[in-house]
Amino acid sequence: MFISTAWAQGVGGGDTLGFILPMALIFAVFYFLLIRPQQKKAKQHREMLGGIRRGDKIVTGGGIYGTVTKVINDSEVVVQIAEAVKVRVVRGTITDVLSKTEPAPRSDKAEKSDKSDKSEKSSGGVSAS
Repeated sequence: MFISTAWAQGVGGGDTLGFILPMALIFAVFYFLLIRPQQKKAKQHREMLGGIRRGDKIVTGGGIYGTVTKVINDSEVVVQIAEAVKVRVVRGTITDVLSKTEPAPRSDKAEKSDKSDKSEKSSGGVSAS
């Protein structure tokens, strides 16, 4: 009685498309300007950390320069920061690789032992020495 019928019918709304469309547009802008570039940068950092090997010159998150002397496992490396000073560092704290080393060439001894292993396997494990 106190509310007119015209006002009561307009309360239910039908303007959900007018609300959803701008929200979807805002999400798309956030995705392409913030989320996607951050994911790409994180992926590049993970790949960089995965490719660390002995001899690489690195910088840690604390700003310490050093050379990787040993890769312990997937999460730790030993870094030489001064002559006769080595520290264990978590891979995640490495912020940059300054110079990459080439993989060490295989030595002749390793190649010869591989060939002798293959010949023993092909002859049934018995060598004619």
